[in-house]
Amino acid sequence: MQVYDAIIIGAGPAGVTAAIYLRRANLTVALFTKDYGALAKAERIENYFGMIEPVSGTQLLDCGRAQAKALGAVFYEEEVFALDWQPEGFSVKLQSGESVTGKAALIATGMQRKTLKIPGLKEYEGRGVSYCAVCDAFFYRGKTVAVLGAGSYAAHELQELTATAAGAYILTNGEALSFTPPPGVKVLSGKLKAVLGGAKLSGVAFTDGSSVAIDGLFVALGSAGAADLAQKLGAETQGSAVKVDEKHETNLPGLYAAGDCTGGFAQVHFAAAEGTAAALAMIAYIRKT
Repeated sequence: MQVYDAIIIGAGPAGVTAAIYLRRANLTVALFTKDYGALAKAERIENYFGMIEPVSGTQLLDCGRAQAKALGAVFYEEEVFALDWQPEGFSVKLQSGESVTGKAALIATGMQRKTLKIPGLKEYEGRGVSYCAVCDAFFYRGKTVAVLGAGSYAAHELQELTATAAGAYILTNGEALSFTPPPGVKVLSGKLKAVLGGAKLSGVAFTDGSSVAIDGLFVALGSAGAADLAQKLGAETQGSAVKVDEKHETNLPGLYAAGDCTGGFAQVHFAAAEGTAAALAMIAYIRKT
């Protein structure tokens, strides 16, 4: 059994920032990650404090992870399906069968953005396909966009986009729309066949043979995943988000959550700030246990 002071599930901005603070407090920390998460889909970030030249989401994560590793944080490239509690603390079982345990645990898995297996959708990520209107609406000023979705998440993204875009569509992909779109927004309920384009996205095609020209497609099919780890331990959740207090602690002592998985703004700034707040609370908790 590998024993650390803290274990962190997720190595995005929240998890890595927390790891940096924990290591600077001379506490041992292990992070678990399977990929770069939603931030890897960000082609260009230019609204982050202190940044003169735009960087991709992957570049920003690489820098943060390198900083944490230089301080001695240990990274496990493994997907975590369950977080358990034992008298020794919180435990993650590796694929090898070995367990990794920590006195405190942080869930920082982000929110898994749902997507569809539509030809061209993945290929045009960062080239017209986006998963964050708050992040990318600026780049589609005066252009025509579409939101793929039919629920509250789609309504939120549409609200952001209509403030700057010249025109907008809602693509429900055959689903029933659960909200009333703003005036001037056309609802297209046909099933999607493919995302079209050359160097960049130029439109979408439907299974009935029709198509529509757009400059940007924003995928807003909902979020899922992060709350599962908390629920298995009996931690409180709100929908797909983990419920936390002002210190980012759940209702279970020693279990914390930070970043997109707690709901709210899906922005790097907020995730890093929440990771900081959670780490400071974890440091105090670990030192008194």
